[in-house]
Amino acid sequence: MQRLLYTERAVDRLGVWTHYRTCNLCEAMCGLEIRLDGETIQSIRGDREDPFSRGHICPKALALEDLHNDSDRLKHPMRKTGSGWERISWDQAFSEVAERLRSIQNQYGRSAVGMYLGNPNVHNLGSMLVLSSLVKAIRTENLFTATSVDQLPHHFAARHMFGHYFLLPIPDIDRTDFFLILGANPVASNGSLMTAPGVTQRLRDIRARGGKIVLIDPRRTETAAEADAHHFIRPGHDVLLLLALLETILREGLARPGRLAEFCTDFSELDSLVEGYAPERVAPRVGIDAVEITAMAREFAGAKRAVCYGRMGLSTQAFGGICQWLINVLNIVTGNLDRAGGAMFTRPALDIVTKERVREFGRWHSRVRGLPEFGGELPSAALAEEILTPGDGRIRAMITVAGNPVLSTPNGGRLDRAFSELDFAVAVDIYINETTRHADIILPPTTGLECDHYDVIFHTLAIRNTAKFSPALFEGAEDSRHDWQIYRELARRLASDEHPFDEHHPLNQATPAQMIDFGLRAGPYGKDGLSLDKLRETPHGIDLGALEPCLPDRLFTGDGLIRIAPVELTRDLERVRGLLEGTGGNGSLSLGDLTLVGRRHLRSNNSWMHNSERLVKGRELCTLMIHTRDARARGIADGQKVTVASRVGRIELEAAVSENIMPGVVSIPHGWGHDREGVGLSVATTHAGASINDLTDEALLDRLTGNAAFNGVPVSVEAIAAGAAIDATE
Repeated sequence: MQRLLYTERAVDRLGVWTHYRTCNLCEAMCGLEIRLDGETIQSIRGDREDPFSRGHICPKALALEDLHNDSDRLKHPMRKTGSGWERISWDQAFSEVAERLRSIQNQYGRSAVGMYLGNPNVHNLGSMLVLSSLVKAIRTENLFTATSVDQLPHHFAARHMFGHYFLLPIPDIDRTDFFLILGANPVASNGSLMTAPGVTQRLRDIRARGGKIVLIDPRRTETAAEADAHHFIRPGHDVLLLLALLETILREGLARPGRLAEFCTDFSELDSLVEGYAPERVAPRVGIDAVEITAMAREFAGAKRAVCYGRMGLSTQAFGGICQWLINVLNIVTGNLDRAGGAMFTRPALDIVTKERVREFGRWHSRVRGLPEFGGELPSAALAEEILTPGDGRIRAMITVAGNPVLSTPNGGRLDRAFSELDFAVAVDIYINETTRHADIILPPTTGLECDHYDVIFHTLAIRNTAKFSPALFEGAEDSRHDWQIYRELARRLASDEHPFDEHHPLNQATPAQMIDFGLRAGPYGKDGLSLDKLRETPHGIDLGALEPCLPDRLFTGDGLIRIAPVELTRDLERVRGLLEGTGGNGSLSLGDLTLVGRRHLRSNNSWMHNSERLVKGRELCTLMIHTRDARARGIADGQKVTVASRVGRIELEAAVSENIMPGVVSIPHGWGHDREGVGLSVATTHAGASINDLTDEALLDRLTGNAAFNGVPVSVEAIAAGAAIDATE
């Protein structure tokens, strides 16, 4: 029986409790009003009094109830046996995990144990504040995270331009007049590296005040419906468009950096760097008319307040790092960095952008391909080969924390085989999924409504400065553990005389809530009385105001200057030249007649949201979107089963024939493929879909940063069987 913890709200005359919290299922930080009849959830609605989200929620919020009540969710440690899984005690689990990991490291070295940290960790308070204690206890160079399958190019550009990997410019969409979006679909994602609840209304507000939205994407997305203009672009060629926009602005004398010129280096280098990328030359490669490119550049430069923003479509391609650099440059040369309506920096109440968190690059490299680390992490595209390739330094054991890399990293089929060859694996997870089914022991933490919550990361990425704390609503199951308790206990048991665990250190004593209180009091608003007690008194959250200019004071470069043309980035232009001239450079290893890109649905958030019936029911979500012309040429009808093949794999799924995708491009959503044997997800396995990452190629990378290049994979598509008659007319 669940036990109610939340007692700060009064009971109404009908005996209904009301609890306010932030939804932690995606980046939007939507405020929720949860009503309970006794201990039963009666409703989950948007909190109209939340000053940031203003009552907006998306369908995923309702799944918090499904997640809490899911009969497939693990609540006690499980050990794999010859006949299945058995429940064991926490002490047994901790002892066996520590013993096996210590034995493997003693025999083969510290890095014989690898770690993979999944995306849900950044949505979880305990992981954000305490997981580092376990990482430090393992002390492996084989640390992998979702960062290098998602957003590493943003961090790479920020580190080399602004001096800190998390000093990320955020589009100030509430005050902009011109919003240029490349490879992003905020209407479906609710914003990504741009926390913006109710983003659809915010986009409409731009147009209502006379502003303009331009979207560049190989798919006509949900966001395209809110834009003034949408242009198809060849996947992987956004870098050429960005260079053409800059070339036009600089050649026509439209650059207006304003006060930014006082603290930027290398302005004089830009002219030569963009030389040769005139719109007329770039247009045939990107698929956008030169006249349109020129007009776009002039309009962006001439807008009173403009901002350029690029996300997954740019980050997960062969030129991700240089694309994110060029977006920053475009905002800088037009004076739109660090000003209202442009790209700005947050001043979060709990500030993680500190000198202590500056990250380095390239201090070591992966054993097999020599890929560089960034901030202590190796590219996740190298994980399978580091397990499978014999020799000294081979990974022989894995720890996964809230991650499902078999479905979320490139060539998941190969990684699936690699995990089956490990000597030992342990997972901190609430499900037996496509990855954790290979574990020897699973340690399930409390989750969702059973946890206190404060968004450490997403307040740092928000379009306004806000703060909100959500206490746990329910107590976990009997004899359950919070994730932060699991991390600390494992760290304690893995300690040695050489690397002891100081149980009396404040960071090993404090709860996450106490750590939040300390951070708030020490933060930029602490002097004004902001504390955990203050947030408890304001359960709807606090609006701390619009983003404000903060440069150069917030820069972390040694000389306090923005490096507008850092050599670590500009040297990659040689590879771009090959892309322009058609001689290579985009990383493709095989010739496919179509190009594959990913996509996201509003009701889906990676692989871990597919066990909620309300989110997966209805029409098939995992389909191959293909243009009418391409379908006709292959004899494919809408709804027909097709085979999609790449260099590394082959999958079958249903075709969705549409005019809303660029000819020559096909799209599959990510996170699906739940039909593998041993997966313990009753709903997901009946809505299995197919995994796009059985097609994506671990050899396709952004060579600059090591981020996986999911977008732009060459594939072929064939009909499986004759379908309905197809209209042969144009």
